Amino acid sequence: MDTQSATTAASGPIARLRGLAARMLGGTSEASVTRRLAGTIFIIRVISAAIAYLAQILLARWMGGSDYGIYVYVWTWVLLLGSIMDFGIAASAQKIIPEYRTAGNHALLRGFLSGSRWMTLTTSSVIALLLAGLIRLLSPWIDADTIVPLYIGCLMLPPFVIANTQDGIARSHDWMQLALMPQFIVRQGLIIGLTAGALALGLHLGATLAMAASAAAVYIAAISQMIVLNRRLAAHIEPGEKAYDIRGWLAISLPILLVESFYMLLSYTDVLMLQQFRPSEEVGVYFAVVKTLALVSFIHYAMSATTAHRFAEYNALGDRDRLSAYVAHAINWTFWPSLLATATLLMFGKPLLWLFGPKFVGGYDIMFVAAIGLVVRSAIGPVERLLNMLGHQRICATAYAVAFLMNVGLCFALVPRYGGMGAAAATSLSLTFETILLFYVVRARLGLHVLAFGKARPAL
Repeated sequence: MDTQSATTAASGPIARLRGLAARMLGGTSEASVTRRLAGTIFIIRVISAAIAYLAQILLARWMGGSDYGIYVYVWTWVLLLGSIMDFGIAASAQKIIPEYRTAGNHALLRGFLSGSRWMTLTTSSVIALLLAGLIRLLSPWIDADTIVPLYIGCLMLPPFVIANTQDGIARSHDWMQLALMPQFIVRQGLIIGLTAGALALGLHLGATLAMAASAAAVYIAAISQMIVLNRRLAAHIEPGEKAYDIRGWLAISLPILLVESFYMLLSYTDVLMLQQFRPSEEVGVYFAVVKTLALVSFIHYAMSATTAHRFAEYNALGDRDRLSAYVAHAINWTFWPSLLATATLLMFGKPLLWLFGPKFVGGYDIMFVAAIGLVVRSAIGPVERLLNMLGHQRICATAYAVAFLMNVGLCFALVPRYGGMGAAAATSLSLTFETILLFYVVRARLGLHVLAFGKARPAL
């Protein structure tokens, strides 16, 4: 942690607030830079959460319980598939780009910056077409009101995947605003604006129209991000020869894809299982609970996005002490803010849920169960990124796979009988088990203590 002067010129609440701000934003060390970047990411995610929260409240009130449940179901599939259809390139970019820069492989760097996006666009388009064909084959067994929204979901997958890939590239250059704002602020704002415009025109806002508005928002945000990213890369990297190591990219990315896939499956299994066993209205209530607790996961996300490429850089430089201290810093700044955010959300949970509608307050008890897993998971910080960046993707994927299978089994056992409460319990138990596995994996493979409390660690 940054050292501070022992003397102070003033006292009182204002001086203490100024001191806190100076500690958070000042300094030039890795810790200070990380806090500033993580703070930027967190602020963007909080603003986006407020916009998304408003969007979900408006959609729930404008659409009604059944249509909103269908929309949530299809949008969950888009989030799940769109996050894994890049073959892990979005995450591996934070390992590949720093390593190319450190080694001075500029031709490979230029090739990756362009080739990775063309590769993910092509593959995601092919997969989207195959999924549309699968929906066509299964249409006799799919609810009629869900079929068209599912087709629209397939249509938005390619730009969704490209946006994720560009997110990873921008993060690797510390362009956090460019990485996150198109997806989390511009896109959400467009969804609100387009659906509100449809209502103003007197159109019936059902699940189909809401998905069409969301698809338009995804396309606009992804294309805008691409234009700005290309301009920044052109100014940042000199033109020259391009080399393509697709086999090498996939060798790094595919194991990370397994990690990301099982993580996404673990994150969305509860919502998808609820849709199979419970009414759409109950899915909507549970989704509102998940959205309310999203602030906790944003903290973990912010630290993961900020630290991943630095884990790779310090490892490439062979600086073990610097890496160990940086990991300790990342864990502390994940757990304690997460704990505070959880307590705050639980305190104001009822009025927040009431914003969705009076019937959504019934999900308040579920919040306490769902929060347990998030707090436990934050106690080891972004260690999955650490393992991925240091070449231990396979063991990390194994841990996530075991946790996912555990979650599926628990959901089958608990959701039919207990509904949303059962889904929350299954997810929290699975996250707790996953945390224990990752703790022992990092200690065994890397020799690092990755718990926010207990054993003393060096400071930055």
